[in-house]
Amino acid sequence: MADWSFWLIAAGVAVTVELFIGTFYLLMIAVGLAFGALAAAIGLALPIQTMLAAIVGVAATIGLRRSRFGKMGSRTDAERDPNVNLDIGQAIIVPAWQDGVARVMYRGALWDVELDRAAAAATATHAPAPGKYIIREVRGSRLIVTA
Repeated sequence: MADWSFWLIAAGVAVTVELFIGTFYLLMIAVGLAFGALAAAIGLALPIQTMLAAIVGVAATIGLRRSRFGKMGSRTDAERDPNVNLDIGQAIIVPAWQDGVARVMYRGALWDVELDRAAAAATATHAPAPGKYIIREVRGSRLIVTA
């Protein structure tokens, strides 16, 4: 077998493993391996093929890390993200509060409800009023709401 076919097989294995992992980083390494295959196909020496594959793979990985797909800090928690949890942003009716906590029927089940920190601080001197509240966060079986 030719050198380029080994590079392409390695790239194919990397892509296959990437399908099971679910990140794009191994896919960037596969791009580097594909460049190694390209270098082998045009007849460059093995050390140059390896260097080209490594440089392209590392550059692609760094590029991915700096893109919007690789930014870790800008993500919101799943318990606050309406794209993950469809309950966030929904309205519920709280009939009564007891010590800052309530029980409501929501989606066919009883849920514990508590006010978020900002709303709880605003009602620290008096009990929250019954009425309509908006779900801002879901922590386990507890809904965190705001007025």
